[in-house]
Amino acid sequence: MIAFALLVGPFALSFHMHYPDEMYYTDAAVKMLQNGDYLTTYLGSGELRFKKPIGTYWTVLAGFKLFGVNPFASRFFFLIAGAMTVGFTYRAAKILFEDARIAGLSALIMASNPVLIFSATRSIPDVLLAMTMTASAVGFAGLIRYGNAAPKKYLWILYISLALAFEVKGLPAAALGGIGLIYLLFNPWEKISFKTLFHFPSILVSIFIALFWFVAMWKIHGPTYLDSFLEDQVGTRVASRYILISQNGFLAMGILVLIFLPWVIFALAKAKSSIIRARKENPVFFWFAILWGLAILGMGAMTSRFYERYLLPVAPVLAILLAWLLVRAEFESKRTALKITSWFFLVLNSVIFFFSLWLNINLGAPLLVYAQLGLALLILLYLGQATIKNKKLPNVIAYGFMLLFFLLSTGTFQISLPDQGQQLKAFAAQEKIDPAGKIGFIGNLHTSSKIRIGLGTDFHMIDLDHHELENEIKNYDRLIIEDKYLDSIDTVGFHMEVASLNWASRAIPDLLKNAGNPDFKKTLEEKGQKYYWLERVSE
Repeated sequence: MIAFALLVGPFALSFHMHYPDEMYYTDAAVKMLQNGDYLTTYLGSGELRFKKPIGTYWTVLAGFKLFGVNPFASRFFFLIAGAMTVGFTYRAAKILFEDARIAGLSALIMASNPVLIFSATRSIPDVLLAMTMTASAVGFAGLIRYGNAAPKKYLWILYISLALAFEVKGLPAAALGGIGLIYLLFNPWEKISFKTLFHFPSILVSIFIALFWFVAMWKIHGPTYLDSFLEDQVGTRVASRYILISQNGFLAMGILVLIFLPWVIFALAKAKSSIIRARKENPVFFWFAILWGLAILGMGAMTSRFYERYLLPVAPVLAILLAWLLVRAEFESKRTALKITSWFFLVLNSVIFFFSLWLNINLGAPLLVYAQLGLALLILLYLGQATIKNKKLPNVIAYGFMLLFFLLSTGTFQISLPDQGQQLKAFAAQEKIDPAGKIGFIGNLHTSSKIRIGLGTDFHMIDLDHHELENEIKNYDRLIIEDKYLDSIDTVGFHMEVASLNWASRAIPDLLKNAGNPDFKKTLEEKGQKYYWLERVSE
């Protein structure tokens, strides 16, 4: 868990990459701080948005409350959720098998899961859903192991976790939880009685947690909010065409295999015998994991558009299943395959290390970046020594995979940072701009969310409709506008300055070619992406 947080943290806690959906949650959290309403969620345009429950919004809000409005705060608790998912995976495996090898390998498989890593670097619901569903898996694990004699704590863990998952994502959490409970009641190997599962105190508390926000929204906004929520959860996300369902199903199955590489390759050698052995050893958990896997594949297939992150809620349970099969197949005896994989990640990390070092030397970097590169080099040397000595190769593979993101952040430091939000923040401070009054924003909306975070709660920025610019800008004396939209408006009567200049994706090859050359600054000014500050001049 600590390794995950430390190695993924530098990539997560600044906007080295920014996922478009983050804007829905960060914009709403900034608005909550501005108007003091912590229940109603708004878009950057000021419109209401009820497509997701409140859990993710509050997670962003908690970061802002604790650390202030900045990129670090917007993602801090999502990184922690990723690390906790690794911990809950270990705990569930330990309860099921009491085998430190299976539990440790399960945690390594999840820590090196690319979908978990990317989800932990974004302020969107998926990693929170993964964490809460994995916590519920701890409750399921206790019931699978102890049956009707299971301590009550596992029921509390199960129901509270499912309630929190429902407040994060809604119906997918309810569907997976319901499937799991039905399985416990009716599986043919060790049924759990309804009397055991019907633990009234934990169920009552969980219902309150799960439905609190929904009831509050109904009371405040009426049934309108529910139409928007159900449209997102059921309407626009559920496909009705058979060809699309088949395509999504095969795509989901292929991606499910890919996200467990290279671990799934190690299981191929003795796959048949290890599966038969595992199925006999613990059929209740074996078929529980298979059922959850099939359920997520089915739900993924039914979406109108499939994303790899939809598989994440059940990935920890499947990681435990895979670790169990690997240990029973004695995969650590396959030294050659493990060593080749370890060397692959070591070489890949070395390439990124030298590229980042070259880029930062040519463009200049603060001491902190060089300190990060130095720490990465020490980790590389340690992993290389362990590989040569054939020691803890599964650990080398997992840490080598996470190290990729640690090193990537040293390279993208030059490309992505400071982001537009931090540049606008510095511009506003330098120009001593009065925060009073509205600011109209014209440009890419996920850039808008970065700028809104940079400016903080003192500034009120509204995203303008690109189709109604002529009418909308009449209501604003101050604008922030992306360069490609500059020709769309009449700038007569406005004073204009460049407030932000960044690497444009189309210009990255030219900028890398000129890194360290006198022409670099000129190339950046000519081909970089600009955001302008426009202020109406008094007549």
